[in-house]
Amino acid sequence: QVPLKPGRSLMDWIRLTKSGKDLTGLKGRLTEVTEDELAKHNKKEDCWICIRGFVYNVTPYMEYHPGGEDELMKAAGTDGTDLFDQVHRWVNYESMLKECLVGRMAVKPVSAPKANLLRVHSIPLSVSMAKMLKILIILLGSIYIFSLLYFLILFYSYDWFQTDSLITIVIYTKQKDMNAELVIVDCQDKQLRGEIIVDDHSYLVEIGLDHAVQGDVAVNIAEKIGKVEITLKKKDNIHWKMLGQHLESHNTFIKRTDRGLFYRKCKLISKTEVTHDTKLLCLMLPESTHLHVPTGQHVYLKQIIAGTEVVKPYTPVLPFLPLDLKEPSRHDGTYIYLMIKIYSCGLFTQALDHLQIGDYISVSNPEGNFKKSQVQTSEDLFLLAAGTGFTPMVKLLSCALTEVSCLRTVKLIFFNKTEDDILWRNQLEQLALKDERFEVQFILSQPTKDWVGKQGKISLSLLSEFVKRSKKDSKVLICICGPTPFTEQGVQYLKDLGYSQEEIHAFTA
Repeated sequence: QVPLKPGRSLMDWIRLTKSGKDLTGLKGRLTEVTEDELAKHNKKEDCWICIRGFVYNVTPYMEYHPGGEDELMKAAGTDGTDLFDQVHRWVNYESMLKECLVGRMAVKPVSAPKANLLRVHSIPLSVSMAKMLKILIILLGSIYIFSLLYFLILFYSYDWFQTDSLITIVIYTKQKDMNAELVIVDCQDKQLRGEIIVDDHSYLVEIGLDHAVQGDVAVNIAEKIGKVEITLKKKDNIHWKMLGQHLESHNTFIKRTDRGLFYRKCKLISKTEVTHDTKLLCLMLPESTHLHVPTGQHVYLKQIIAGTEVVKPYTPVLPFLPLDLKEPSRHDGTYIYLMIKIYSCGLFTQALDHLQIGDYISVSNPEGNFKKSQVQTSEDLFLLAAGTGFTPMVKLLSCALTEVSCLRTVKLIFFNKTEDDILWRNQLEQLALKDERFEVQFILSQPTKDWVGKQGKISLSLLSEFVKRSKKDSKVLICICGPTPFTEQGVQYLKDLGYSQEEIHAFTA
């Protein structure tokens, strides 16, 4: 993110979109845009961008974009869908930019393929290398599709059965080491959604149920054979002739990034002060939801503010640090805890702060590319956090100290402005006394004269002092999270100190 000029906040943008001002420059007309026409609008003072087939004039939005004008200009005059998905797929651009809609991209005419295109055996020796390459791509694409279908049929199937009072759906995955974090189930308004996570892909069962169900959803996982049972309680004890209607994405196996974000409404149970400007929110999942947020992953919160859908990422934490290190913490499955800094001029955090106990907020499925296995094979774990960049470190600390026996060193280097900004300072100091492997170092950039600890900002010299292997060839994992400049500088300093990309994990949303 970059600092925005005064009067260029999200709320200011929402006001502008509702002012009736012509933000497209077309006086309300929608037009069909060709590639050539789109390419002409590639300057800051005249910038059009295509996202998923729709073209937006983002010129008025330039000064309001949290990532800065340069980020928008990367897609100026082009199709920015891929770039958008890489950076912030979670943002509801349709809501944010609806008043900037220019129109739809013109559909290219598609010529019918030649009849002998796939007759590889009949290609004459004089055929060009370009044609050969095109045919090879088509064949490889076909092989990929068929292999994906084969994988789906071979490894994923489902069945269902019933008793007088229960419906049970069984998903057969053939996936070894299946666990609760890999299964997400929601049952809302007679719609059942069961998603099985497989690395960066997922398998989805999505059905409009034939009859109503009630109460809790029970999920039973046979971890070694990969079988997942979802049990629903019938509202009426009648015999179902069919399970229900298959919805659009039913029985699909695709990349997780290609699935739209799925949300469920969670109730605010409690709100606790952590520091002068940070609060711990406890949200309760619906009883019809099975969801365990994996270590190092985040969720998105969605709120309608002044008629506009606003979405922000947050990393769930634990209700407290695990001072009893004998067994792993068990807090997932019913509640989600979020540590949120309330900004005085932050539209979204102010809306969260004004939520009353019993109010609801939409929470997405977990996302993120961190794998717990990265910790489980490490001997030295270093955590670099700035401010609320501490949040992904909470579950990571719990996992490391309770589940990973090969770790020799776990060190948290925690950067803040003042002593009052340090999150869970007492708990961290108690944890350091409990486990001799764990050490915490607080570093302040704006200390008082009474501060006797380290001071400054992230630097090469500071990291060279605190990030050291316990032995010459020890396996190291360094995790870093904070504001974008902090993270980018930190990663570069670590590389300058000789740490490889594989040894560094930067948490980003």
